[in-house]
Amino acid sequence: MIAWANFLLVLGALLAIALATYRIVQGPQHADRIVALDIFLAAAVALCVAASLHTGRTVFLDVGIGLALVGFVATIGWARLVDKGVGS
Repeated sequence: MIAWANFLLVLGALLAIALATYRIVQGPQHADRIVALDIFLAAAVALCVAASLHTGRTVFLDVGIGLALVGFVATIGWARLVDKGVGS
C-alpha cells in the first residue's frame, strides 16, 4: 500500500514539475514565474518525502524541511523584488 502511495506521490510531483516548467517558459508576468519556482520547491519537498518513505531513512525529511525553509524565504525575497521593481 505504501509503495502505491509513494508511486502516486512521485507521479504527482513530476506532473507539478512539468506544469511549472510550462508556466516558467510561457508565464506572461514575473509573478507567474515566481509561483512556478515555488511549485518546484514544493515538488522537491514531496520528492524528499517519497525518498524517505522508499528508503526508510529520516535524513531525507531533514533535507525537505531545509528546502521548505529556504524556499519560503526565497519566495518572499523574489516577491518583494518584483513588487518594488528592479530599477527602484
